[in-house]
Amino acid sequence: MSVARESGDRAQELRDKARHMTEAAERTTDPEQRQRLQEKARKLQEQSEQQGNMGGGGNMGGGNIRPPK
Repeated sequence: MSVARESGDRAQELRDKARHMTEAAERTTDPEQRQRLQEKARKLQEQSEQQGNMGGGGNMGGGNIRPPK
């Protein structure tokens, strides 16, 4: 399996976990628990975006990559 494929798979796993956390947050009646779950979901979503950019080719994530001189 290529690095890009593995990175994409990992990003998808993180997105799935984030979605499950968001759904759990919507179901809970405890405001503190809801906030914790929403925060975890947000962090997982950020991680999935970073993972997706790592192996996806190109420079979609920005960063400090400069063209050769």
